[in-house]
Amino acid sequence: MSTLLVASTGGHLKELHYLHRRLSGVEGPFRWVTFDTPQSRSLLDGENVEFVPFVGGRDPLNVARNVGTARRILRDRDLDTAVSTGSAVALPFFGLARARRLRCHYIECSARVDGPSVTGRLISGIPGVNLYAQFPRWSSGKWGYSGSVFDSFVRADLPDIRQPRLQKVVVTIGTYRGYGFQRLIRRLMEILPPETDVLWQTGDTDVSGFGITGHDTIPELELTEAMREADVVIAHAGIGTALAAFEVGKSPLLVPRRAAWNEHVDDHQIQIANELGSRGLTVTVEADSLTYEDLLAGVGRRVTTPDQVPAFATR
Repeated sequence: MSTLLVASTGGHLKELHYLHRRLSGVEGPFRWVTFDTPQSRSLLDGENVEFVPFVGGRDPLNVARNVGTARRILRDRDLDTAVSTGSAVALPFFGLARARRLRCHYIECSARVDGPSVTGRLISGIPGVNLYAQFPRWSSGKWGYSGSVFDSFVRADLPDIRQPRLQKVVVTIGTYRGYGFQRLIRRLMEILPPETDVLWQTGDTDVSGFGITGHDTIPELELTEAMREADVVIAHAGIGTALAAFEVGKSPLLVPRRAAWNEHVDDHQIQIANELGSRGLTVTVEADSLTYEDLLAGVGRRVTTPDQVPAFATR
């Protein structure tokens, strides 16, 4: 028998990629369902992957488009379990999977600090789905708690660096469509020394007036290798971005997007930054108050994987 792993790209996919290794009671072989992006092709290279039509936030039309795809994939009689970290792409798969009596485990994304997402609330209405929060403070009733993706990392700073230098910097602000983050780019252009070697992953942000080369997306392995070599990683407070930095031992300087500046749909990035900061994994600075000294202070910050990472127990 085999397990279907369903996730949107970005942080949802990155989380599931980490968590599926820790799931107790769920066995491979694994079959992945996600969108076709440079991230997914790089991260899942060599895996059994089914690329499906893109589903955005609050996107019922494309949820419906995936019903036929889900029906075709779930005809595979070897599948007995489905697992997802969201978002809406999970809806048609979980509805049909439960109709076929597959075991289903929905793990709410770690960006949801205070309660379930819209997708989580909808999936909680499907009978028989096992539901998991990644924060014990709101796990109750239907929602159990078995740990967090962040349990895979702990703080591990380097000794004090007397004269830190910024030679290589990675700036990565995600790939979420329809929202730019020019405030951060503008501030970095004011404080970064001109001789600094900067890799700019800028997504949907228009950087044509800044005199830099921005990359819409960068393949997963290429981006993480650049992070590994960088003195400092500066990033928006996205889950996928943070996990990519942690993976290579870096503690990123997080600059959350703000809904008031039309930089995201809501202010959940502030919650993410606060949670990671409380674990000692990151430091958060607002875009408008970012200083060169903040960048230098990040040179010695590191994270590592603890000797024992707890299993994620399914019900």
